[in-house]
Amino acid sequence: MSERTPETTPGEEQIAPQVDPVADGATDVAVEPTDEAAVNAAVETALGEIQAAADLDQLKTVRLAHTGEKSPLALGNRKIGKLPKDQKAVAGKLMGQARGRVNKAIAVRQEVLEVEHAERILVEEAVDVTAAGRRRRIGGRHPISTLMERASDIFVGMGWEVAEGPEIESEWYNFDSLNFKPDHPARQLVDTFFVDPLDSHLVLRTHTSPVQMRSLLTRDLPLYVVAPGRVFRTDELDATHTPVFHQIEGLAVDKGLSMADLKGTLEHFARQILGTEAQIRLRPNFFPFTEPSAEMDVWHPNAKGGPRWIEWGGCGMVHPNVLRSAGVDPEVYSGFAFGMGIDRTLMFRNNVPDMHDMVEGDVRFTQHFGMEV
Repeated sequence: MSERTPETTPGEEQIAPQVDPVADGATDVAVEPTDEAAVNAAVETALGEIQAAADLDQLKTVRLAHTGEKSPLALGNRKIGKLPKDQKAVAGKLMGQARGRVNKAIAVRQEVLEVEHAERILVEEAVDVTAAGRRRRIGGRHPISTLMERASDIFVGMGWEVAEGPEIESEWYNFDSLNFKPDHPARQLVDTFFVDPLDSHLVLRTHTSPVQMRSLLTRDLPLYVVAPGRVFRTDELDATHTPVFHQIEGLAVDKGLSMADLKGTLEHFARQILGTEAQIRLRPNFFPFTEPSAEMDVWHPNAKGGPRWIEWGGCGMVHPNVLRSAGVDPEVYSGFAFGMGIDRTLMFRNNVPDMHDMVEGDVRFTQHFGMEV
């Protein structure tokens, strides 16, 4: 189960999700979210470079520089959480408007450049009907699909089952059965896609955790299932986010399971996906559906720029309330659950810098991976 929620030798901690990226040695400089002049200057710089982009490749470089996770505005946005309460609302509004102006300018410039590109192609790639025809190249599966299947195969090799469920879910499966309280922020329209009419209590699932609850209700114990699939959240498409993405989550319910079993399972999975030198570490956190809960970091030995710790997903022991929702006695059975993003895994595993590359349908991106990730 997962929630929103990435150089050193193993055991050291130079890069961790909670550390200020600027203090941690990143080369990019964050703007101060309370400094309106600095924020506006960063926006004007971005707008100037966007307008100066002469083609789509240059625009992509500019987009990464000004909307990527290490851009000044993105780094400044992360600082809002550390501000005093009386400054957060103003800073949030200022940063939100600034990032919105940049994203809108990128969209407008991209539309113009795409039209210019299409017109240029008509001239430069005019078809010579007298020339011999070209053989059609064979396509390949998308690397996200291949990686999701590879991850599922790893768990099948450990004796787990693959489970599936609907992408349109009831609120009960998506939230209530997983111990989300009625006032939990994830249940708001700003985070979740609700299906009209609202009183239908249907949503586009925000995680694949409902599949785990469905498995608990329909399968016998002990239970070991992994649930890969597509999920939906109201995020804007940028270099590191997309409203439609993929997760793989796992649930084990048996007698006598502990955090040691969870850690061993995740370590084996990490080494199968990232190589034998990969390691994991667990940091205390809170999720409604697990107690205790942890954030999982993975030591990626082949990361771009050198080995480092990267935030990978959430995990923990299944909350007794979740077991009770499925009619399982928490005094007899215990369980553990975990979840991580497939798209994010592909990004840091294969050094893909921009989420746009995964979703724009350019066949050259898929061909780069061949038939295997």
